Formats: sequence, structure tokens, C-alpha cells
Amino acid sequence: MPEVLAIDRNQPDPALIAYCVYRLKRGDVVGMPTDTFYGLAVDPVNLRAVQQVYEIKGRASSKPLSLLIGSVGQAVSLTRDLPPMFFALAERFWPGPLTLIVNAGSGLPLRVTANTGHVAIRIPAAPISRAVVEAMDFPITATAASLLGHPECITASEVCDQLGERISLVLDAGSAPRREFSTIVDLSGSPGEWNIQRAGAIPAGEVAEILWA
Repeated sequence: MPEVLAIDRNQPDPALIAYCVYRLKRGDVVGMPTDTFYGLAVDPVNLRAVQQVYEIKGRASSKPLSLLIGSVGQAVSLTRDLPPMFFALAERFWPGPLTLIVNAGSGLPLRVTANTGHVAIRIPAAPISRAVVEAMDFPITATAASLLGHPECITASEVCDQLGERISLVLDAGSAPRREFSTIVDLSGSPGEWNIQRAGAIPAGEVAEILWA
């Protein structure tokens, strides 16, 4: 079974965050709470760790991994051709459970983008996820900590039950604060085009209000 460490959801211990970052930088797969369900975090430029996530989840190789980032400035550095709608949505809903699909920059490994040329990103509101991203000074992956075809995990014990020895560390912050996925908006098409791919924690109507403004 993975190492399980209890951590305060609202005021995470900096020492535990530093330990988590150490494990990520050495290539480990870490389960941690996000704004919604528990997720799997790895260093996205460590291709071995990224491949582990695909293998652990049984995830199709054609599906890119979403990333948690630390700032809009970091988004700019990792992407290209961001439309004005991106900044409007980011200002209104970030930090929070809104995932934006945009064109990936050349600095991201093709394995993370699944050779699509696109990347899904968000700034998390969850203090633990934010603290890890800030301490890494680089994004982390944020795919759900669950197996293909299985329910999403809302507790650390569910992560352990599903994934067991497949992962190395789980940060246990109690039950997930939300029981919905992040809302996903695709902005990667032609200028001015957008598509709400998945309604979730942020109502589609609130997103559309910004996009139609």
C-alpha cells in the first residue's frame, strides 16, 4: 500500500508539502485532494512518471493529461495564441474548478498533450494543490485518482482501495469538498470559437455569460 500522510486541508504543513514535492521531483506518483475529487499528481516533464499515470489508470494514450498551474503568467509561458476569452474566464473563475483547453507551447512534452497540440489547464483553489504547485514552481498533472470505469475517489482510503501499490504516496485531507468534476471549456479552435465540453462544478450558464459578453 502507498504511504498515507494526514494533512490539513486548509492550512497544509509546509514540511509535508516539501516532502510531497521531493517525491514528485524524483518521479513518484502522488494522490492528493483537488478542488473536486482526489487526483494523481506527477511531474509532467518526467516522461517515465507520466507514462506510469497512463498505465495505472488504463487511460487511452490519445487522451492528454490536465495540468494544475500556479498563475496566469505560467499559463502564458506554457501555451501559445491565447485568445482574449481565456483571460476573461481566468479572471472570473480562477482559482477554481474551471479547466481551459488551449494550444500547447513547445515547452510541454508531447506525451502530456497526447500529440494533440493542446493542453488542459487550471489554477486550483484547493490550498494543498496550490501549495504543491507553488513549491514545485511548475505545473503538476491533475487526472482523477481512479481506474478506468471505476467511480472517482472522494477519500484517501478510496484511492488506496482502487490503486493500492500502483502509487507511492497519498495526502489524506479527508473527504473531497465537491462531488463534481471541473467544468471544461475548449478554446483551442479558431479565434472566437469556444465549446463547453463538460459542465461541472461551475455552471455552464455562468461560463457562457462571460463568453458571450
